[in-house]
Amino acid sequence: MKDNNDTGFGGNPDNYGGRFVNRDGTFNVRKEGVPFYQRFSLYHTMLNMPSWKFFGALFTFYLTVNLIFGSVYYFVGRHEFVGVLAATPWQFFKEMFFFSTETYTTVGYGRVNPIGDTANSIASVESMLGFLSFAIATGLLYGRFSKPKAFLLFSKEALISPYRDGSALMFRFATYKDHHTMTNVEIKVNAAMLVEENGKTTYKFYDLDLERNHVESLPMNWTVVHSLTADSPIYDFTREDMKKADLEIYVSVRAFDDVYSNVVQQRTSYTYDEILFGRKFVQMYRESDDGKTTIVELQRLDEHKEVMFPV
Repeated sequence: MKDNNDTGFGGNPDNYGGRFVNRDGTFNVRKEGVPFYQRFSLYHTMLNMPSWKFFGALFTFYLTVNLIFGSVYYFVGRHEFVGVLAATPWQFFKEMFFFSTETYTTVGYGRVNPIGDTANSIASVESMLGFLSFAIATGLLYGRFSKPKAFLLFSKEALISPYRDGSALMFRFATYKDHHTMTNVEIKVNAAMLVEENGKTTYKFYDLDLERNHVESLPMNWTVVHSLTADSPIYDFTREDMKKADLEIYVSVRAFDDVYSNVVQQRTSYTYDEILFGRKFVQMYRESDDGKTTIVELQRLDEHKEVMFPV
């Protein structure tokens, strides 16, 4: 057991709310005191948001820009254009909206054309904005697809299971992408907990000794084991002890990914209510029917069963 003060968090329990690390690996921290426009990074936000939000944001931006320019063309008036066939104001607005989309994307079908200086000036600004925005979108798409990422799945719960002549804290994880071979895999596990020192309650952070903290490659799953010996900071802890200590297990995995030819990293954590006692993980791999391949059953990553501790 080693006290670790390099976690990035201090020890005052009165200044923290909730867990330190979210299950997706992000830190459970919100910053204040600096204006939002200084803290906010549009590029990095777009780079890291979920895919459905990313493409939704692109579509919303595209629709909004064309609605704005379409409205501007509408108020400029049809006398600034030739080729307009609209017979009603609504039809004219639709023609201006679709003219905007053609200008923005530089498609330019050619039936509707600006002839006035005002409409031509607005169209020139819009076409430049289209070039710039599509260049940015292309860069974001490339950045999202090329960004090194550790494609790891962690079990939903950590378990206190029988281990050798005692017990151990266990959780497991596995890679879920085909053809992503992770090598030189290293894991580090810390325990954050409240302890009383000199009559004062403070958070302490401990490195947990693991049965194995390094493997050369990760083709299947890895069950991480911390033996609950007398040297463990959570030795003989009950469920109530963990709750009282506000225990959180912080996990960090680093590895080399052959596809990206780069180092990747992923974090997660388990709070005391995500640690189950008297459970054991079930095996999550089997032999193929022809006996020539090992099948990793990722759908069983979270499966565990009740088990009795030896008396």
